[in-house]
Amino acid sequence: MPQKSYIQSPQAAPNQRRYHHIDATGQVLGRMATRTATLLRGKHKPTYTAFVDCGDYVIITNAARIRLTGHKLDQKTYFSHSGFAGGCKTTPLRRQMERDPRKVVYLAVKRMINANRLRSRQLARLKIFPGEQPKSKSLPAKAS
Repeated sequence: MPQKSYIQSPQAAPNQRRYHHIDATGQVLGRMATRTATLLRGKHKPTYTAFVDCGDYVIITNAARIRLTGHKLDQKTYFSHSGFAGGCKTTPLRRQMERDPRKVVYLAVKRMINANRLRSRQLARLKIFPGEQPKSKSLPAKAS
């Protein structure tokens, strides 16, 4: 008895997208980021196909109220380099949370998705707000 594999068509995938709302208040950053990455990739669906962009939209609110375990707030740093000699920059997590907490959540989710051609399209469906979601016509109210 041969088993048949299901491969989702790239044209049918956008028709099955849903919206998911995640309230980040009091949630641990890493656990929330893995759940978000799973939703963006579509791995929670029975029709998941690795090479098809079949994920959903994710809206994260209250990004400034995430919880970090251990001493990460004081010890974790973000590294960037300009490419020139002496162009190294390190930003502590505490300072980054004061400046823009959306970037902390975005980088955590981005680094949990495989670095391939689909990643930029999947991350385009991620919306992050530092506080409550603004009243906008472009995004639905609370979903899922």
